[in-house]
Amino acid sequence: MQVAVVTFDGFNELDSFIASALVNRCRKDGLEAFITTPTPRVTSMSGVEVAGQRPMEFVAEADVVLIGSGVKTRDVVADDRLISRLSLDPGRQLIGSQCSGALVLARLGLLAGMPACTDTKSRPFVEACDVTVLDAPFHAEGNIATAGGCLASQYLATWVITRTLGQDAARAVLDYVAPVGENQETVERGLRAVHMGGPVLR
Repeated sequence: MQVAVVTFDGFNELDSFIASALVNRCRKDGLEAFITTPTPRVTSMSGVEVAGQRPMEFVAEADVVLIGSGVKTRDVVADDRLISRLSLDPGRQLIGSQCSGALVLARLGLLAGMPACTDTKSRPFVEACDVTVLDAPFHAEGNIATAGGCLASQYLATWVITRTLGQDAARAVLDYVAPVGENQETVERGLRAVHMGGPVLR
């Protein structure tokens, strides 16, 4: 199973890298994430330049698509040509957004009739898309999920792992990356956020 972590120019490193790193703990089980970019190289909001692992067209074949956030997301949603490259199908794909990535899901019409999570700076822009924003770090309905706040990317990754490989796999990943001495609370917090955010299905 392949995961496209869509990463635009001006991206937030925490959003893209945490989600992809956690998912890639499951490569031995057949779940693998790839930094997916619209151009061969993109530069983060802090000036970190990275090479994309997959081109934007990869989203059409991926099993899971996670839309990262960044300081240029409003430019992204205003670019019809760029948006047209995001061919997504919630009927067969798991689709999630991180922080301002919710603007992309709204632009694609994927948040119609459902509330969403985003960061505080993006909130007024998401609400301007006629989307109700929750005071919560994570929310999911069916195959669509949104996360708000940089460190909520761990919940987005937990949702992906739980939905594709099951709760035990997600528990193992969270336990491995947890701060020393905080394993149980980290695992419980992650799984609780995902369960409260919507149904967890195999």
